[in-house]
Amino acid sequence: MDSAQHDDVFTRTRIVDAMIHVLHQLPLHEVTPALVAAQADMSVEAMTASFPSWDGLLLASIDRWNDQRTTPLMPIAAEQGTIRFLRAIVMKNIENPSLMRFLTATLNIAAAPNHPLAPMLHSRWRRFQGFVQQSLAQDIAVGREPHTMEPARGAEQLIATYEGLQLQSMVRPEMDLLESFDRAVTRLREGWSRAYVPPVWDLTRAG
Repeated sequence: MDSAQHDDVFTRTRIVDAMIHVLHQLPLHEVTPALVAAQADMSVEAMTASFPSWDGLLLASIDRWNDQRTTPLMPIAAEQGTIRFLRAIVMKNIENPSLMRFLTATLNIAAAPNHPLAPMLHSRWRRFQGFVQQSLAQDIAVGREPHTMEPARGAEQLIATYEGLQLQSMVRPEMDLLESFDRAVTRLREGWSRAYVPPVWDLTRAG
């Protein structure tokens, strides 16, 4: 890497870190290029030279911040299982809910079918879902989870529980998120231990 490339990487990292710092203080809809540039100690024009697109800065911030939080926790999945891994993320989010708040705010973008950032947000969600699914498959292989649980379905259910409870905790601040997570996952795993039975209202399969 030559000096110009190094300087560009350094500048972009500085801007992303400034964005993350501002997001610790403010919700996404209140964050502006001027605030981020001021935190990075540069002009808006200089910031725009490194990030011509606000969407690009959003995506870079998601990647860097998420990696900073999640990557150190990933060995937990292999050593202690998927549930412990997600529980560790929940604990980090309780300790500092800023990233959880930021990621939740981007759901509105991801759900907009014609937004240019939506496919990239989808790919990141699918990557996380894929990791959870593979981790659950490994849990089954080593006997941590029952063979009656399908990893794809288990990942779907586990992430729904994990994300849904975190969403509730943001609008119900009195909620004990960790206790709710532990209770819900205990119930979920109890269901995994039994063979799936089609629901009674699914008349095409129940008969």
